[in-house]
Amino acid sequence: MSGALRIALLVACGVLVLLAVAFFLRLPFAVDLWPFPGTTPLTYVFVASILLAAAASTLWTILTKNYGALAGIALDMIAILGPVGVLALRLGDGGATGFGIGCLLIAAAGVPMLIWSLRLPLDATNRTPRLVLWSMAAFVAALVYVAYHLIDRQPNVIFWSITPELSLVMGFTFLGAALYFAYGLVRPYWSNAGGQLAGFLAYDLVLIVPFLQRFSTVTAENRISHLVYTAVVVVSGALAAYYLFIAPTTRLRAQRN
Repeated sequence: MSGALRIALLVACGVLVLLAVAFFLRLPFAVDLWPFPGTTPLTYVFVASILLAAAASTLWTILTKNYGALAGIALDMIAILGPVGVLALRLGDGGATGFGIGCLLIAAAGVPMLIWSLRLPLDATNRTPRLVLWSMAAFVAALVYVAYHLIDRQPNVIFWSITPELSLVMGFTFLGAALYFAYGLVRPYWSNAGGQLAGFLAYDLVLIVPFLQRFSTVTAENRISHLVYTAVVVVSGALAAYYLFIAPTTRLRAQRN
């Protein structure tokens, strides 16, 4: 891989981290950038978690030099930003139009990235651990289930308040994540799965404290979804942390050596 492209990916990671921090803190430029009205503080935290997850997954491919794993990231990017871009354009105002065009351009850039990275080999030294594969299959099923209900704009799928437009945004986000994990099942190597778990861990770390803080205020009709979502965050975070930093054959230091 050329040094220029490696630098470009590092810059992209930096931008994603900056945006994640900005959305988490609800800095004015991030709030102004986001075109969807009715966005609550916890939705901004959710957006931050997705951005940081994308940065972590991309950074994994750079650190381990397994650039074939970028295919899953590209697939995720296309599946999320394409529909979200169209949705933003349908809002019709100037800010939303610019946001929508930007999303569509990034989604379009994901197509050649997907085609290119699919041609690259993945390190097949370590296959994805069986527990991780089974967990990924469960994640895919859960994400597709939740995505369907969000895209159908059914109530109380998420335990905080979201508008019908944001229900679509989150639904497409979960659908993109499902495709990303499904790619991990198709190419079941740790060189691929490690980036997916790195992204999941970043996502979990952003969400866990805000989720725990909601236990005292969550409404009765949202209590089950809150418990389930929080449990998924805790379990997936523990799984990712173990295989990324503790398990001898998969921890990051072993991959870099």
